[in-house]
Amino acid sequence: MIQLYNSLSRTKEEFVPNEPGKMKMYTCGPTVYHFAHIGNLRSYIMEDVLEKYFRYVGYDVTRVMNITDVGHLTGDNDEGEDKMVKGAVRENKTVMEIAKFYTDAFFADCKKLNIKTPDVVKPATECIDDFIRVIEGLLEKGYAYIAGGNVYFDTSKLKEYYVFNNFNEDDLEVGVREGVEADLNKKNKNDFVLWFTKSKFEDQALKWNSPWGVGYPGWHIECSCISMRYLGEQLDIHCGGIDNAFPHHTNEIAQSEAYLGHKWCNYWFHVHHLNTTGGKMSKSKGEFLTVSLLESKGYDPMVYRFFCLQSHYRKNLVFSYENLDNATVAYRKLIQKIAALKDGGDVDAKALAALKARFTDALDNDLNTSLAVTAVYDVLKAKCSDATKLAALADFDCVLSINLLEAAAKLREETPTAATETAAAAPKDAFDLEIEELIAKRAAAKKEKNYAEADRIRAYLAERGVTLKDTSQGTTYERA
Repeated sequence: MIQLYNSLSRTKEEFVPNEPGKMKMYTCGPTVYHFAHIGNLRSYIMEDVLEKYFRYVGYDVTRVMNITDVGHLTGDNDEGEDKMVKGAVRENKTVMEIAKFYTDAFFADCKKLNIKTPDVVKPATECIDDFIRVIEGLLEKGYAYIAGGNVYFDTSKLKEYYVFNNFNEDDLEVGVREGVEADLNKKNKNDFVLWFTKSKFEDQALKWNSPWGVGYPGWHIECSCISMRYLGEQLDIHCGGIDNAFPHHTNEIAQSEAYLGHKWCNYWFHVHHLNTTGGKMSKSKGEFLTVSLLESKGYDPMVYRFFCLQSHYRKNLVFSYENLDNATVAYRKLIQKIAALKDGGDVDAKALAALKARFTDALDNDLNTSLAVTAVYDVLKAKCSDATKLAALADFDCVLSINLLEAAAKLREETPTAATETAAAAPKDAFDLEIEELIAKRAAAKKEKNYAEADRIRAYLAERGVTLKDTSQGTTYERA
């Protein structure tokens, strides 16, 4: 029995599919005007685990994701600069060249992080007819109106608009925030654009013919239409970052249920923010943290995935290089212990079932990946054969996807005796723990090119009888 926290009901609920044995899942995809930062990718990692776990327990999963390559504005009230146009101007390329380049870059990052490509990936620019058809339907049903050349959704026609939170309407009034302009065409301050024909952007590159004139779609309409096109009128789970709950997902529900005349999606799965010590991560402030940047600093992308799995998806996670260094040390130790296991022999079916039960109990409980990682460590401590342990680890990694057996095999190839020696070593004492902490600090200093501090740490340890050895797998040490 899988239980998930449903952002719509604000409670943890047992998952009941619309069709027995099937799960239809929609993921808000990237706006491909720039590289995805690692905060964006945290959401995709957790959604990947969700999809893989449903497959693991036997569901027939269909997952659909859009690519936003038109119509995404920077403001939360359909105001501000178009992100795709902004990217094209920045790099002196066409909008479609920008879209192609950053779509490819996004999936390259996903591959490095073992994120499975959804069954259907659809760019918004390939679904214009769908958008027009649904907008026409909303106009016919009285849920939309034309003003100033644009088509707007009329939120006053809904019994309830703020479905995710108890928003204070006065706090949301357009124009109260600096730099946000009121749209005088709107009947109500929370109405949103379904189709633009009168744009403030003279250089808007992508436009199409429509019953209302030449123009382009608003951002919110694309997810509703792409979901309906490939998943039908009933959606099981809709995923996305928590920052999309309002207004994007709120507007999706409004337009979808107005058009369909019934409930559209049963469960909403929102992943919370990855923050830096300075606050929410973004592309516009601080160091632009990408997978490529982490690689350039010597970090394995698998370590970042492991770092994300150690925290629950509904908790904000704080990124720092110190935290990533700690994850690096933990991941290496885990791989070393797995590499020391002996392949061959019989698998104890009863012991394996008990280990798997701990793993599924963790993920059944609102996808608790932190406890699922603990279940991995429980395998290593279990009193059963190495063959049973390896079978359990291979099984778990179908969901966690952190290359447990692959990384262990690579370590054995590179250092055939290192893993065995590590596993056979005596339990760590206080000095061992201090050494490992200093090694992590030295690694951080080297990444920051503070070589004087790195040399100081090496010299300090040498004085205490500790010899460091730098390898491709990290730094090892020997005590006198």
